[in-house]
Amino acid sequence: MNMISKSILALLVAAGTAVAAPQVGQPAPGFTLTDANGKSHNLSDFKGKFVVLEWLNHGCPFVVKHYESGNMQSLQKEYTGKDVVWLSIVSSAPGKQGHMSPEETNKAKAEKGSTATAVLLDEDGTVGKLYDAKVTPELYVINPEGVLVYAGAIDDTKSTDPADVAGAKNYVKQALDEAMAGKPVSEPTITAYGCGIKYN
Repeated sequence: MNMISKSILALLVAAGTAVAAPQVGQPAPGFTLTDANGKSHNLSDFKGKFVVLEWLNHGCPFVVKHYESGNMQSLQKEYTGKDVVWLSIVSSAPGKQGHMSPEETNKAKAEKGSTATAVLLDEDGTVGKLYDAKVTPELYVINPEGVLVYAGAIDDTKSTDPADVAGAKNYVKQALDEAMAGKPVSEPTITAYGCGIKYN
């Protein structure tokens, strides 16, 4: 997404205009965001690779569950090790829970042991709203052709207890394994659970 279209989208969002949610099976909406190190990332830069988008708020107990248990880091490590691009996105607005400065973002990434490819800062919420991301954690899987193949929950256990991770069915892992094996994703859309994203 170029800066002109991003500006137009931001104006539409600010005006309360409905922006159509991305559909599984359709091209994933393009965007450009800057990471905590000041480097710009355009989704189109990763064409030819699988990409995971993970909406992140370290103040959310549902996110805490997946980081305290090591579940999210384990997924990140497994799939970035298979050349998957993992982009964590923080859409919390300044002054709201989950918002972090670039320095705080890098500190949290190191402390949590995240192996995400990058943590992207979406302070105005434009990209979160573009994807109709409603909660944290909420995850999307994009295939090498740039098509959205999964959207929604990380797993099937709607709790904040890290002990529940072990027995949960992980939808993101399932989607990645199926798509990377050339199979259709058997459960492509699952309603995400978590904390509402703290947009402006």
